[in-house]
Amino acid sequence: MTPRERVLAALNHQEPDRVPIDLSGHRSSGIAAMAYARLRNYLGLPKKPIRVYDPVQQLAIVDEDVLQRFQVDVIELGRAFAHEDKYWTEWTLPDGTPCLMPVWAKPDRENGEWVLRSQVTGRIIARMPENVWYFEQTNWPFLEQDDPDHIEAAIPECMWTAVASPPGPIGDGPDGARVLREGARRLRQQTDRAIIGLFGGNLLEFGQFLYRNDNFFMLLAGEPERARRFLDKLLEMHLRNLESFLSAVGEHIDVILFGDDLGMQSGPQMSPAMYREYFQPRERAMWQLVKQRAPHLKIMLHCCGGVRELLPGLIDAGLDAINPVQITCRGMEPARLKRDFGSRLTFWGGGCDTRDVLIKGTPAQVREHVRQQVKILRPGGGFVFQQVHNIMADVPPANVVAMYEAAREA
Repeated sequence: MTPRERVLAALNHQEPDRVPIDLSGHRSSGIAAMAYARLRNYLGLPKKPIRVYDPVQQLAIVDEDVLQRFQVDVIELGRAFAHEDKYWTEWTLPDGTPCLMPVWAKPDRENGEWVLRSQVTGRIIARMPENVWYFEQTNWPFLEQDDPDHIEAAIPECMWTAVASPPGPIGDGPDGARVLREGARRLRQQTDRAIIGLFGGNLLEFGQFLYRNDNFFMLLAGEPERARRFLDKLLEMHLRNLESFLSAVGEHIDVILFGDDLGMQSGPQMSPAMYREYFQPRERAMWQLVKQRAPHLKIMLHCCGGVRELLPGLIDAGLDAINPVQITCRGMEPARLKRDFGSRLTFWGGGCDTRDVLIKGTPAQVREHVRQQVKILRPGGGFVFQQVHNIMADVPPANVVAMYEAAREA
């Protein structure tokens, strides 16, 4: 099987020749740049510039030699862009490792800490103090006064939306669609890996980005009409952008990725009733649009936390695959998930616990853990191997190697 055939077979609930493997196919299956630098050294690979494509999480672009080393079957659409040196500038990771950062999202130094600024207003939108490895949001545009009619104007003032999607090589306006289309076509011609197109379409999280978590939950609970108005305006924007995205890249990708972290360690962030009232109808509207415009695409949702109680509603709305399958959360025991939802949902993740096993275990313990996870999740297809979320900065490289070798051999 080719990598793409392998992934599509799993998504169609057929057992491929081996378990498909994802590393850096999207922003929650990647590796922190500090860990990636150590991994390359451990593997004895040639020195290459470490390119950090996600400044908030400080994720590295994984080079082709590593993708081949671990027989990775997936690639992100973003790898079609920003190859030229003009899009990159020098920076230094918290552990002193030199790297390259996107020119449109290079952190500034201020009062002994790193800050990220809005490209529109220059306002500080995120901070990373000393001895911290990631940025945290500091600006919520709707905190004091909301304006649902002008959501798009507020987006550059939020940490995740300001720096996570590269405006550099793609840009806005009519020319952006052409660049996006040409890049997608070019990547399709160059790779036989399954291509994931990151769309987003976040609903709950956009409310949290704009209002702050506590205020948005109070809005949902206490002012339902106002909450619906905000979500309807947000959906209008998402549907408009989704139409454009599908027109540009739909025929060149295999999986479209949406995002919304609906869960916590202890279970969902909301009741199933609140999910059905506010979020399921709007997810269904987006996912039905995908099915209409590009029926070959598989719909995946990145959704952290314990979300077992929400899975029936997500499946009913049209979901094909869920990630990262956070197996340490309440209700997310892999055997029960596979038994109850495995015929209707692909588990894109859950292959290795990153909270305890990958970071604290020995290579032998990692291997055994991965073998057990694959044994549970592989039967009947519906499983793509990925660790639970990104490989963190302090994960030993020997454990990373053990994880992917065990997945390939299982």
